Amino acid sequence: MLSKLLSLSIIPFVLGAPATLAPSAATPSTPGGNVSATVAGPYSLVTTSFNSSSTSAASSATFSASANTSGASTTTGVITVPLSSYSFTPYPTPTLNPRPPVYPATDPLNPPSVSSDPQVVPDFAPAWAAAYQKAENLISDYTIEQKVNITTGVGWANGLCVGNIPPNKNFPGLCLEDSPLAVRFADYATAFPAGIQVASTWNRALMRARGLALGQEFKGKGVNIALGPMMNMGRVAQGGRNWEGFGADPFLTGESAYETILGLQNGGVQATAKHFINNEQEHFRTSESSNVDDRTQHEIYAHPFLRSVMAGVSSVMCSYNLINETYACNNDKMLNDILKREYGFQGFVQSDWSATMSTLSAVAGLDMTMPGDITFDSGDSYFGGNLTDYVNDGYISMARLDDMATRIIAAWYFLHQDEAYPATNFNAFNPNDEVNNKHVNVQADHYKLVREIDAAGTVLLKNVNGALPLNKPRNLVLIGSDAGPGKFGPNEFSDQGGSDGILAMGWGSGTGYFPYLISPLEGIQERARQDGSSVFWDFDDWNTVLAGNMAYGEAVALVFTNSDSGEDYITVDGNQGDRNNLTAWHNGDDLILAVAAQNNNTIVVVNSVGPLIIEPWIEHPNITAVVWAGIQGQEAGNGIADILYGAYNPSGKLPYTIAKDVADYPAQLVTNDPGSEIVNIDYTEGLFIDYRHFDQANITPRFEFGFGLSYTMFTYSNLGVTPIQSSDTDQESLISAWENGEASPIAEGSSTALWLHEPAFQVTFEVTNTGPVSGTEIPQLYIHFPSSASEPPSVLRGFTNVEISPNDTKQVSITLSRYDLSIWDVVAQGWRKPAGQISFSIGASSRDFKLQGNIPA
Repeated sequence: MLSKLLSLSIIPFVLGAPATLAPSAATPSTPGGNVSATVAGPYSLVTTSFNSSSTSAASSATFSASANTSGASTTTGVITVPLSSYSFTPYPTPTLNPRPPVYPATDPLNPPSVSSDPQVVPDFAPAWAAAYQKAENLISDYTIEQKVNITTGVGWANGLCVGNIPPNKNFPGLCLEDSPLAVRFADYATAFPAGIQVASTWNRALMRARGLALGQEFKGKGVNIALGPMMNMGRVAQGGRNWEGFGADPFLTGESAYETILGLQNGGVQATAKHFINNEQEHFRTSESSNVDDRTQHEIYAHPFLRSVMAGVSSVMCSYNLINETYACNNDKMLNDILKREYGFQGFVQSDWSATMSTLSAVAGLDMTMPGDITFDSGDSYFGGNLTDYVNDGYISMARLDDMATRIIAAWYFLHQDEAYPATNFNAFNPNDEVNNKHVNVQADHYKLVREIDAAGTVLLKNVNGALPLNKPRNLVLIGSDAGPGKFGPNEFSDQGGSDGILAMGWGSGTGYFPYLISPLEGIQERARQDGSSVFWDFDDWNTVLAGNMAYGEAVALVFTNSDSGEDYITVDGNQGDRNNLTAWHNGDDLILAVAAQNNNTIVVVNSVGPLIIEPWIEHPNITAVVWAGIQGQEAGNGIADILYGAYNPSGKLPYTIAKDVADYPAQLVTNDPGSEIVNIDYTEGLFIDYRHFDQANITPRFEFGFGLSYTMFTYSNLGVTPIQSSDTDQESLISAWENGEASPIAEGSSTALWLHEPAFQVTFEVTNTGPVSGTEIPQLYIHFPSSASEPPSVLRGFTNVEISPNDTKQVSITLSRYDLSIWDVVAQGWRKPAGQISFSIGASSRDFKLQGNIPA
């Protein structure tokens, strides 16, 4: 393998719009225009631009370019790193001493216990420092070629996993494998609920448990690096891969990512935060430039990655798209300045598959290229022999190559994968390989967790006159293909690129094999047998006359419909990854109306990857209940039955807004090709995505973000808020400055600093269950910033979950940090408390507020 990698031909470096050397100082801009960002990473080369409404500043640089470069960065065409010679000085490692119990030294195999009100900031710095020392010792006698091989995948389908780093001397190599919900291409592994489903639970314990179970299964299969979680923001409601992520709010997404990563790495596998960044639609994903202003980038799209770094994530995957006309994997501003400097990220950056754009991407912060070849089976690489030559010729320094290899191997030590870690025991490309496929069963009893998340993430949208839960109906009929099994089993479509039965997974690389799939028919029949109910069904979506006739006279008519999406390399029914529209698939709207016309107790069950426009039928008087079941994985039918029959009292909340019209959403899917080199997608909505836009524009949604009904009722009372004394006595001056409206300083790890994220205020209140049955409530805290901040009217900054018996009351707390009360200052390049009174509301959704209070000045 070494000889193959080193024999690759030299790839000429193609200059786009050349970048220019810049001093390490603030670069002024014209308000509302473009500003070239002075790189605050390990070199002082301008390689990207971002839109800003004010001046931006950057920290001192430690990298210099010795060759002459001429010309200026432009805003047309692709901005690239110019061919030059670059020296390198690594960022200093974090030095703040642990401060238990708030800031304890933490090993990724032993994270803090999960809490519904987290008040611990884990300190992974000592574990990273130990891992770095081991990695530096290991590569101390490596040749240039051996170090390069640590950074370069072996090429597509040239190893057992979808990504492979070859063995080097006493380093065994690495296996990288999809997906965020299963061990892709592996047998005897669990098909978990999608990310969007666990986000709908708003339950940190379930997020953590799912991550842990996934981590255990990846480790059991001998995978070193799991390619998940996915945390893009769902900016576009039709976005093809939204279901892999955690919804359309940065705080909910950030907490979901944080808990998932703590769980995954507790299980022993390295987690990967992806896709960094602004990969918000599938159309043109390799040629579109997401043009995002600095404040929006920090407050919305980068926040989940910040939380991932705070969870000790081992790897970050850069995405296919461009950011402000610079490819993500070639983007110094995002990789070096924000991720590695500002967030203090200690792990390594890997490319999405074939997303590396040049050898000098290494200068911009890329540490590993995957799968190694430039395009699948191309037989060449931007790294490999080219990286070796660039180091030998002085374009890339040996210090930078050492840094790349050290980061990758340190992540391996960080997860203790040098300690009897299992060898890879499956072949992702050949299921019939009986030499390498050991058929190791890693499922344990994870089906129980899958079923619990299925139910906990199901959202009850409508329930008239107690239609649900079902109480031993004499008969019921199930209508729609989504109620039954697929015609040829659960894995009939490659990478799940299609569905003719229950939809329990989207399509693309974020999938896995179902070991089995419980359909609603199976789940409901199991309960019907106990109740003595008669069950009938019709899976024909298109014969609406038959559907109506079968529904006539039945005690309950259950209509099942769905909506699917996935990755762009598969097109399903004309949908190239992204959904063409937000209507139900498989004739769903007409099917529902046909049944409702014949049965006055019609219950609709929806399995969807995201929002739908349900206006054609939602107010129909014969539709008594709507169950938003989501994307549930292998136990889908059982999870649905648990909700329908009340075995699980619904507590799920929407992780996005369901609008009345697709035009109500602030960002629309871009499908028209302008015929230019890159497709510019301007994020003109800024901070106002999803519910933030609906609130700001005073648009009434059909169902708001955070909405979800229960079979019981809750009241809120006795609100209080208490300041918390800082545990970070060394940073008292920074805290005082923040309280006086000054921004956090520009420094290494400035955005993940303890003083910014430690508990600062505790909000307490009481929740009472006034209904007839036990239930779980999801209280949500929304911050209302003063007008000086120019923020959306309401911004989610906290949530918790509380189980309460009938007529019982429990005290609940939600803790806020200084970061939670800050906005990004594009002038000072730091987090700042805005001038004026900050208030907050506690409620059951983004529009159902129960209590209001003020943050003490």
